[in-house]
Amino acid sequence: MDITDFRKHGHELIDWVADYLDGGVESMPVLPDMQPGDLRQKLPDQAPEQAEPMSRIIEDFHRLILPAVTHWNHPRFFAYFPANQSPPSILAELLTAALGVNGMVWQSCPASTELEEQVMDWLRQLIGLPASFKGVIQDTASTATLCALLCARERATKQAFNNQGASAIADDTALRIYCSTEAHSSVTKGAKIAGYGAKNVVTVDVDEAFAMKPGDLEARIKADKERGLLPTCLVATLGTTSSTAIDPLRPLADIAERHDLWMHVDAALAGSAGLLPELAWIFEGLERADSYVFNPHKWLLTNFDCSAYFTRHPQWLQETFAINPEYLKTQADQQVSNHRDWGIPLGRRFRALKLWFVLRAYGAEGLREMMRKHLALAQDFAAWVDADPNFERLAPTPLQTVCFRLHPKDEPDEQRLDELNALLEEKLNRSGLVFLTHTRLKEQYCLRMSIGQRSTEASHVSEAWALIQKLAQDLDY
Repeated sequence: MDITDFRKHGHELIDWVADYLDGGVESMPVLPDMQPGDLRQKLPDQAPEQAEPMSRIIEDFHRLILPAVTHWNHPRFFAYFPANQSPPSILAELLTAALGVNGMVWQSCPASTELEEQVMDWLRQLIGLPASFKGVIQDTASTATLCALLCARERATKQAFNNQGASAIADDTALRIYCSTEAHSSVTKGAKIAGYGAKNVVTVDVDEAFAMKPGDLEARIKADKERGLLPTCLVATLGTTSSTAIDPLRPLADIAERHDLWMHVDAALAGSAGLLPELAWIFEGLERADSYVFNPHKWLLTNFDCSAYFTRHPQWLQETFAINPEYLKTQADQQVSNHRDWGIPLGRRFRALKLWFVLRAYGAEGLREMMRKHLALAQDFAAWVDADPNFERLAPTPLQTVCFRLHPKDEPDEQRLDELNALLEEKLNRSGLVFLTHTRLKEQYCLRMSIGQRSTEASHVSEAWALIQKLAQDLDY
C-alpha cells in the first residue's frame, strides 16, 4: 500500500469510526445473531497468494466481520463488566500503532518508560495511595495477580524457587494462597502457573454481603500452620466479579501482617472508583497492601488493554523477574527503570500513551462525573427491582452492578426459578436490544445488570428494565 492509498483508506476508516461512536453502534444488535462456526464457514480455507485491494478488505469487514461482533461499547451492553473506549483513547491507539515501539528497556523507547512512570504516579495520587507505592502497567489484572503470586512465592522462599524450582519447598509442606469463595478465577489460574498448585488455593467463607470473613481466614491460616504448611499470600477483592462485594481490608491486613503474608488486592473494576471521595470507605486499609491492581480499561475510558499494578515492594518485582542478557544491557541501566524487569513479558506496548490522552482529555472531574452517573443509574435500577413483587435483588449494590432474578410470588421451587431466569436471559439476549450475563450466588441463578458504558444514559437503562418486565410477563410461570 502506498501512502496515497493509506491516506485515502485511513480517512475512510476514521469517518466510519466517528459514525460508529456518534450513535452508529446503537443501531446494531448488541449481541450478534449467529451460531458457532457461522463466520468460519464464510472465510476461505487458505490465505490469499496474491495481494487483494484494501477496498475489498474493508468491504469484507462490513459484510463478514461486523455482523459477528459483540458490541462492548453499545449503550445497552450490560453484560460482564465495562470495557470502555473513548475518542481520545482511540486516537492514542492509532499513534501507538503508527509508532510501533517496544518499551522493553528505557533505551528502546524513553518516552514509553518515562511517560508510564509519570502517568502511574498521577493515578497513584488520584486514588490516594501513599508515595511508597510504585506503579507499572500490565496487560490485564490476571497477569498482575500472577505477578503478585510470583513475588509472594519468591519472598516466602527467599528467591530459592526461582533458582531451584519446586525442590526449594520441602516435600512435607506447601505454599498456601487464601482468597474468598467469590474471588476471581485468575487466582486459581495463577496458582497453577506459578507452581503453587490449584489445591493450595484456600477459599475463605463470605458473609451475607459476599465479603470475606476475617475470622474464617485466620482459622484457616492457623490450621495450615499446625499441619506444617506455609501461608504465603492473601488475595483480597474490592468489587468481586459476581456481585461487586467488598472485602474488609483493615482486618485482613491485620491478619496478613500477623502471619507474614503478602497481601494482594484485586480491584479490577472497583479501583477506578478510588477517584470518588464518597467511596473512600471501600479502600480503607489499602495503604497496607503489598500489591494492588485495577483496570483503567474497565471504567476509565481507556481501550483494552491497560491494567494498573502498584506495589510497595518494587525490589521484589524486579528481583523476581529481572534477567540481564548481554544484548539487552545499555549504558543507562544504572540510572533508569527497565520495565522488562517489572513483569512477565520482555516486549511491552506503549500503553501509557492512551492513558495519558484520557486523563488529560477528560480530567479527573470528567471521569468522576461519568462514574457517578453510572452509580446513580444502578441505584435507580436496584430500586425498580425492589419495587416489583415479581423480582428480587440477591446482593447489595455498592457499585454499578445489580444482581437480581425473576421470582414470582407463587414459585417456591429453586430449580424452576433457575430455569425461568435462564430462559429470561436467553430471550433478552436473543432480542439484540440488550445483553446481560449471569452468575450464581448461594447456588441461585442470578442475572447481572452491569451499568458502565461511556454512552449509556438513563433512557437505555429504563428501556432495558421495561424489556425485562415485558419478557418476564411472557414467560409461563
